[in-house]
Amino acid sequence: MTSADSEARKALNRLQRALEKSRRELRSLSAAVGREGSSEHPAEAYAHAETHVEALLVFTREEGARLQERVLRGGGLEPERLRPFRHR
Repeated sequence: MTSADSEARKALNRLQRALEKSRRELRSLSAAVGREGSSEHPAEAYAHAETHVEALLVFTREEGARLQERVLRGGGLEPERLRPFRHR
């Protein structure tokens, strides 16, 4: 793995963690604002914002897979021949 690949992977992981935290904070904020009992709670706006965060998370997962494939190919491995990793 080259230094550039390593830096890209680290940056992508930091971005993904920040997005996951953003999603949690957005949900917390929505719940806190909704608890006020106000009928003016913009539920649609919060849902719309969360949709955007989710789209960015999908992007980071896809980019992570692309980077992993690039590293594997650079190391002489065919990604198609590897079994997918399963979380337990």
